Amino acid sequence: MSDSVTKANVLERCSGLLCLSLYVVFTRRAPGVSMAQMRQVTPEHLAWQVEIEQRGILFAAGPLFTEDDQSWEGDGMIVIRAASIQHASEIAASDPMHREAVRVFNIRPWLLNEGGFNLKVTFSDGRQRIA
Repeated sequence: MSDSVTKANVLERCSGLLCLSLYVVFTRRAPGVSMAQMRQVTPEHLAWQVEIEQRGILFAAGPLFTEDDQSWEGDGMIVIRAASIQHASEIAASDPMHREAVRVFNIRPWLLNEGGFNLKVTFSDGRQRIA
């Protein structure tokens, strides 16, 4: 007897919640790749992220630190909007880090239901801050 719940069951129960389907790309340094090799591709990778952000694909992205919160070993997480897991895989594969084989990735579908953010805008100086 399986103890799993189907995606359809979860979707049935998310009435009244956001129920936004996204894809989380977990990206990590490829075996044998140095941080120096990754740094060479970083400018192109960051430009790619800005591009997909401006196209409405990128939801969020950033580095993942080690479990002791003391260092970065090249891992990251990219949350994207896509039509399917196959589409998400095509998008992730276009990341220069993945094209140049300095990082490898795996993808998990994610259903965003709860949460929020605060946006503060000050009129006097036009500054904005997300908290």
